[in-house]
Amino acid sequence: MPLAAHDLVRNPVFFAAMQENARQMTALFAENPRLNSIFASQQRWLMAQLGLSLHYRRDPHDPAKGLYMGRFVATAVGYGIASRNTASAFVQEMLAYRFARPADNPPDRRRRPLEPTDVAVQSVVKWLYAHLTILDMLDGGKRAVALAENPALFARLQPAIAQGILENHAVRNPGETFNLFTWANSGGLVMDCFIGLIETFDPGASRTIVGAVSSADICQRYLISKTHLKRLMTRAAEMGSLGHETIAGANMLWLSQRFVREYWAYQAEKFAIIDAAFHAVAAPVARVNQLSAVP
Repeated sequence: MPLAAHDLVRNPVFFAAMQENARQMTALFAENPRLNSIFASQQRWLMAQLGLSLHYRRDPHDPAKGLYMGRFVATAVGYGIASRNTASAFVQEMLAYRFARPADNPPDRRRRPLEPTDVAVQSVVKWLYAHLTILDMLDGGKRAVALAENPALFARLQPAIAQGILENHAVRNPGETFNLFTWANSGGLVMDCFIGLIETFDPGASRTIVGAVSSADICQRYLISKTHLKRLMTRAAEMGSLGHETIAGANMLWLSQRFVREYWAYQAEKFAIIDAAFHAVAAPVARVNQLSAVP
């Protein structure tokens, strides 16, 4: 049975799992910062998920279904992800960086669909594998093993996950401070870094200590300018979502309980969507395989 978001948001074990996921996300970024920085904002990540879902939901019997510039732009605008100009510029950038390309042998010669390149697909496969691994930590499941043993699952899982994310208000708008960071380039990674550094969490405390954090190190690691980071931190401080205090002679960063809860709620909703998609897609496949193995 899929894990529910309302259970995850109350589960203290999920907090530790969520922290591990945050560390995994920053580690994935470190593998190829230049490549992954292309998707390092909520808007661009949502557009990437949308583009992949249109590609994987293509129908060889219906040339109109697939990843086309016009269809992508119209769908992005329909979901409220981006303006027409922003969505169009994103596709052009993906083509320029060779994360997407015109498809060979189009079903309709009058229109040539686009398709993601292997490097773009593999970056999202790693993202999904990391999330399935965390879900397995929570209940001892074997989701990540299933994906590793059957990579074709990704093409079926991704559209379901993308639709769940795009249509979920709690994921799209988890809170004022979370939105401040996640819609800024590399802002989500900064949040992941902060959450991953927390050593002790008391859900009843008004503040959670992160520790001594170097702004210069953050900027270098996540390719964010000092001016940009300072603007985010200043605005969040004005909202009462974070601040600094001196502890044992060190300048320590703290996060408000509200900020941590916004992050927690977002992760709970996202993981619930991924788990629901896995159960809807992978469980029937496993059942079919079991029946076919019966002599």
